[in-house]
Amino acid sequence: MLLAALVLLSPLAQPPAPAPVIQPPPKAGLSAPAKPGPKAGGPARSTTTIKGLVEPHLALSPISGAPVRVALTFDACSGKTDRRILDTLVENRIPATLFATARWLKRNPEVVAILKAHPDLFEVENHGAMHVPAVDKPGLIYGIASAGSTEAVDAEVKGGADALAAAGFAPPRWFRGATARYTTSAMETVGTLGYRVAGFSLNGDDGASVSAATAEKRIAAAKDGSVIIAHINQPDRTAGAGVARGILKLKARGVTFVRLADAAEEAGARTGH
Repeated sequence: MLLAALVLLSPLAQPPAPAPVIQPPPKAGLSAPAKPGPKAGGPARSTTTIKGLVEPHLALSPISGAPVRVALTFDACSGKTDRRILDTLVENRIPATLFATARWLKRNPEVVAILKAHPDLFEVENHGAMHVPAVDKPGLIYGIASAGSTEAVDAEVKGGADALAAAGFAPPRWFRGATARYTTSAMETVGTLGYRVAGFSLNGDDGASVSAATAEKRIAAAKDGSVIIAHINQPDRTAGAGVARGILKLKARGVTFVRLADAAEEAGARTGH
């Protein structure tokens, strides 16, 4: 498998290395996940809309003469597992990075076993404990109550990491919060905990809210270096069928699929870290 470096475009560098390229994140094409929101016992809701949030952009840096490379990333927020997507990945030996919450890990033990049985395919990273946005100001993001404080962001990140460890996965290196939006100060908090914030460059399914045809078209049109975000926890929605078909179209194009771990390792090798 060819490895690829990462270019991270965000308002600040994310420790640990490699250092990101700092540019403002793009606004186009980033839409809200469908049906978000913590259940009872989560943070108190507020009617305040939080301003000045950041949507980090992540892409693979180009490698001259290499085939087209794409990184598939899937959020496993809560609920069930879309086996249309998972089975497509397993049957076609396509690697991917999953961002799993503690809630999803607890509710899907049989799928956790599948992921652990294919360590060559799946990298499982931190999506938080309760799918609470990693934002240290109180308010709503796409209808979800934010963590609301630095301490709550810290708890969300650490709770997700603890759940991954309890499930038997390797320590995560990446974090993606619910809604994939942050304050710059919350991103600093995530960085001090040892994680890089995982943005994306192609929104495949808008939180599994689009039609199958739309999801298929978006993913099939991925360009070299795209880091795709889609959702693998909505088996009852039509989008998942389109995600699976789009992936197969990328395979038919001869695309090389990489995980974020593979790309990060290559980036480290190039910078001497």
